[in-house]
Amino acid sequence: MEATVVCIDNSEWTRNGDYAPTRFQAQADAVNLLAGAKTEANPENTVGVLTMAGKSPRVLVTPTPDLGKILNSMQNLDIEGQANLSSAVQIAQLALKHRQNKNQRQRIVIFIGSPIAEDKDKLVKVAKKLKKNNVAVDVVAFGSEETNGEKLESFIAAVNSGDNSHLITVPAGTILSDMLFGSPIFQIDGGAGYGAAPGGEGAAGGDAFEFGVDPNMDPELAMALRVSMQEERARQEAATAAAAAAEGTAGEAGVHSASYFALTTFTSFMRKQSNICSVKGRAFCRCVTVL
Repeated sequence: MEATVVCIDNSEWTRNGDYAPTRFQAQADAVNLLAGAKTEANPENTVGVLTMAGKSPRVLVTPTPDLGKILNSMQNLDIEGQANLSSAVQIAQLALKHRQNKNQRQRIVIFIGSPIAEDKDKLVKVAKKLKKNNVAVDVVAFGSEETNGEKLESFIAAVNSGDNSHLITVPAGTILSDMLFGSPIFQIDGGAGYGAAPGGEGAAGGDAFEFGVDPNMDPELAMALRVSMQEERARQEAATAAAAAAEGTAGEAGVHSASYFALTTFTSFMRKQSNICSVKGRAFCRCVTVL
C-alpha cells in the first residue's frame, strides 16, 4: 500500500496547445487516470494533489482513498504564474509525513510542463533529502525538455533507490495519458499493472493491464477500449445531469459524483465483457460488448 501526492503544473506555460487540447487539460486527464488506478489497486492506497504555480504551492486535497474528492479537486483550477518545483516537493513530503497510515510507502508524482527555475544543485539537494526519508519520486516531463532534461535526470539519479523512481518524458503531439498508461508509473510491485487483480493476475484473463490489454503490444485496441469507456462515461454523465436538472436537484457535487460512478461502473463493465485470450504471450480481445 502506498500514499501518493501528485504535484501538478498550473503555470502559464500549460496553456500551450502542443498536447491536445492544452498541456494543462492533457495533464488533468492523466492525473485523474493515475489517481483512479492507484486507488483501485489497493483500498488502502491514498492520493493527494497539490498545485505548484501561483503565489505559492497549494495542497488541494491531502492523501485520501476517496477518488471523488480527488476528481473534484481538479475542477476549475487557476492557471497562473510559474511553477515552484522545490517548494512544492517539500510541501508534498510534509503531507506524506503526516499521513494517517505510517505503514504506507511514500511517493511523489511530479507533472512538469514548464521550464524549471531552480538550478540543478538545489534540486539534487532536495532529492537527497527525499531519499533519506524513503520517498520515491516519479517525474512526468511534457514540454520544455531541452531546458529541463539535465536537471530532471540529475534529480532522479539523486533520489532513486532500488529503481523506485522514474523519469518519463512525453514528446509533444502525443496523448499524455496514453503514453503513461504502459509506463513504470502505472506499475505496482512485481511488474503488474494497476489494472491487475489482487492475485497478480489481470482483471480479465490473467493479463496485468487495464482491460487485459498491454498498450505496448496493441496500442490501437487499448486506445479503442479507452475511447469507448470515455464515451460511455460522457453519455452517463449527460443522462444523469439531465435527470437531475429535470427534478430540480442538479448541482456541482451531483455531477462530479455521477462522473465518478460512471467511470468506475463502466470500467468494471468493460472488464467483465472483454473476452481476453492469449496467443504466444500476446493479449488480444476477441469480443468487446459496448453499451
